[in-house]
Amino acid sequence: MSTFSFETTPRIICEQGSATKLHELVLGLGGSRVLIVTDQGMLKSGVLQQALDALSESSLSFELFSDVQADPPESIIEDAIAVAVTKKIDAVVGIGGGSSMDTAKLVALLAKTRQPLSELYGIGLAKGPRLPLIQIPTTAGTGSEVTPISIVTTPSHEKKGVVSPLLYPDIAVLDGVLTLGLPAHVTAMTGIDAMVHAIEAYTSRHKKNPLSDMFAIKALQLLYGNIRSAVSDGKDPVVRQNMLLGSLMAGIAFANAPVAAVHALAYPLGGHFGLPHGLSNSLMLAPVLRFNQSIAAGQYAELGRVILPESAGMDDDNASRVFIHTISSLVAEMPYSQTLKDAGVAESDLVMLATDAMKVQRLLMNNPRDVVYEDALALYQAAY
Repeated sequence: MSTFSFETTPRIICEQGSATKLHELVLGLGGSRVLIVTDQGMLKSGVLQQALDALSESSLSFELFSDVQADPPESIIEDAIAVAVTKKIDAVVGIGGGSSMDTAKLVALLAKTRQPLSELYGIGLAKGPRLPLIQIPTTAGTGSEVTPISIVTTPSHEKKGVVSPLLYPDIAVLDGVLTLGLPAHVTAMTGIDAMVHAIEAYTSRHKKNPLSDMFAIKALQLLYGNIRSAVSDGKDPVVRQNMLLGSLMAGIAFANAPVAAVHALAYPLGGHFGLPHGLSNSLMLAPVLRFNQSIAAGQYAELGRVILPESAGMDDDNASRVFIHTISSLVAEMPYSQTLKDAGVAESDLVMLATDAMKVQRLLMNNPRDVVYEDALALYQAAY
C-alpha cells in the first residue's frame, strides 16, 4: 500500500436549490456580517437573486463585491480584501466560477490574517487563521470549491498559485439550478477543464494515490457521460447536477494528485491573451495526450476502459490510442475555437509562450513525460 495523505473540504452539500439556504449555513458557522464575492455577469444574470433575498430576510447583514475579473489580478483581490476589512466582515461566500471562488479564498484569509499577497505564491507560505468560508460554484469546471489553491494574475501577467490547506472552504454547495442558464460555450469550456483535472490527476507523477484515482475515475465517468447533453440543451437539472458533481470529484482528485503539462502550457495563454482557463486547457489537451502516450499508455488505457466499454479487450497501446482519439474528438465537437490561431494567438508568440511555460515547473514536474523547452514549443506548434 502506498503512503499518502489526503485532504478535502470537510462538508459538501449536493442538492438542487440548496443555495437558497445560504443564510442558514452562514449562521451555522457563526457569521453575522457576510461578504458575497462574485462577478458582474453573475450579478446581472439574476441567478443569485433567490440566495440574496434569503439573506435579506434573515438576521444577517451582507455586502456585495461583484468586481471579480477572470484570472483575477492582484489589484482586484486587494480591493475585495479592503472591503472586507472596512465593513468588518466575519464570513465570506464565493459564488461564481473559479475566479470568484479563488478571490473569496484569499479574502477570507487575508482579511483575517494580514499578509502581503505577493509573498504567498508557492506552497505552504500562508498563515492562519481565516474567516469562515463557503463556496458555491456556478460553473462545472474548476473544482475550486474543494481545492487548496488560488490562482492569481501578477502585474507581470504571470499566473501564480497560493497553495495552502487554509484555502479549503468550510462548506461547498453544489446547486445545479445555478448553472441552468450557462451558455453552451461556457458549459463546454468548463466541462472540458474538469475532464483535464481528472485525466491529469490520474496520470500525475507525484502524489497519485488510490483515493485520488477513485475520484478521478468517477469524475471522468460523470463528465464524459453528461457533457454533450449539458452543451446541446443544458436545461436538464439532473445533467447539470451531474456535471457539478463530476467537477467537484475532479477537483478533489487534482487537489491531492496535482495537474501537469496541460495546465502548465495553458497558464501563459491566460496570462498573455486573456483566454478563458477552460479554453486554454482544451486547446492544449490533445497535443499533450499524444505527447504523453508513449509513457502513460497504461494509465490512458485504464481511463479508456472506464468510459469506453468496447476497449475492454484491447491491449494498453490500442486502448490508450482509442482513449486519446475519443477525448480529442469530443473536444473537436465543442462550440469554441479549436486552434491557437483561431483564438487570436500569433505564430510569432509561440516562442514566448514556450519560454513562460517552462517557468511553471511546479506543474511540469507532475507530467508523466519530461517536458523540455523544445517539447513545449512543439506542443504549442501542434495546437496552432
